[in-house]
Amino acid sequence: KSGLDPGGAWHAWGMACLKAGNLSSAREKFNRCLKPPMDLNQLNHGSRLVQEVIQYLESTVKPILIADDDYFATLRELEATLRTRSLSLEMMCEGKIQHNSYYQECLFYLHSYGTNLAIISFYMRHDCMREALLHLLNKESPSEVFIEGIFIPSYESGKLHMLENLLETIDPGLESWGVYLIAACKYLQRKNYYHILYELQQFMKDHVRAAMTCIRFFTHGAKSYTELGGKQTWLLKIKDHLKVYLQEVSRSSGRKKMAFTFRKKMSATDVSRHINTVDLQMEVTKFLHRCESSGTSRMTGSSLPTLFGNNNMKMDVACKVMLEGKNIEEGFGIAFRVLQDFQLEATEVYSKVAKQLVKQQKYTEIRQLLKCVSESGVAAKNDGDNIILNFTLNVNTFSLLWIQDLDNLIQDMDSDENKIQAYVMCNKLRSAYLVSVRQEKTRAVQLVQHVRQLAENSGDDVVKAICAQWL
Repeated sequence: KSGLDPGGAWHAWGMACLKAGNLSSAREKFNRCLKPPMDLNQLNHGSRLVQEVIQYLESTVKPILIADDDYFATLRELEATLRTRSLSLEMMCEGKIQHNSYYQECLFYLHSYGTNLAIISFYMRHDCMREALLHLLNKESPSEVFIEGIFIPSYESGKLHMLENLLETIDPGLESWGVYLIAACKYLQRKNYYHILYELQQFMKDHVRAAMTCIRFFTHGAKSYTELGGKQTWLLKIKDHLKVYLQEVSRSSGRKKMAFTFRKKMSATDVSRHINTVDLQMEVTKFLHRCESSGTSRMTGSSLPTLFGNNNMKMDVACKVMLEGKNIEEGFGIAFRVLQDFQLEATEVYSKVAKQLVKQQKYTEIRQLLKCVSESGVAAKNDGDNIILNFTLNVNTFSLLWIQDLDNLIQDMDSDENKIQAYVMCNKLRSAYLVSVRQEKTRAVQLVQHVRQLAENSGDDVVKAICAQWL
């Protein structure tokens, strides 16, 4: 008559019926006030009213005792236990749970008015993981429901292995679980739970992704190659994963194409290339670890380069290997392989190394670098010249002794044109003039005119007069 919503009254009446143990009457009352959710896959446990009903059914009963003390229980306790038809599942085996009327009553309300997450969470609370998984599959629930309802509770309660065993029992190929497992991996990666991620990837037999996680274990947080030296077992694990993947690919190629839809694929060529990278990284790690341990290490930098980075990082590895040995020659072989394997810009790397040596004023090692480059067998005619040209710009800041060493290096250059350019760059105009006049007449005139102009600009009257006289 007053136009008030009767839902609250029906709910209170239903709860009163439940408490009196009149289950069928409670169903009838709740039917008038409870409604099923619009979206069964929403990430909550349904309406507050439904949750109250489930909470009451779960919490008002005592456990059935299975211990020997059961025989000595008083008549009153046994009567109370029988009357409440206990639901406390911790003390009951699965068969008894499923025949328990309060358990069935919970499921009735959950299936009628609850979300998929509420149903799955109920199963998980009562150690019915298999039922939770089958419900997830049957309803084709989204991966968020799997993460929230099954995966997080499993690893938080230390039951990840039990979950893995059940997934495999229900579908030995794991294909039905592919979407859910990939979602779990992404979730773990977002949370930075890399150890659980690695364990899950191994269970999934997703060897390529497992290898990528091992790379992260190897490189993450290391500040020196001494530290990386102690983490080389991860490199061996990367190789193991990639080799197993290659074996599986070769086995399946002979037979009908295998599904493997959710596992990361990679061509055999790429896998072999990655195995070579791991082998080379092992060599680099051993070499630089030895250099750091023996104290010959000379390079310092904020980041620690490895061959698992981009091309710039790989070039830094090549430079580091050349500069950290006792001399250039010691590390040149490994550095050269890095340059060859990854097809890096060799001249750029050599020039970078040369500039470092210039800073350290190691004239003999620059000569050694030029010798190694020319003997490598793949150097172009002017590679040595270009290395010298690349560092001559900054020589004015160094001592007279170093200028004399530089003069000797320039004299050893192959091309006269490059010699002239190098002399001009370090402002040795007299030397530039002497090389210019030895050229073919027409070219010599052009070069001497250029040197005269430079001498005039810099106020070097002596060289300007010599050039003018020759012209």
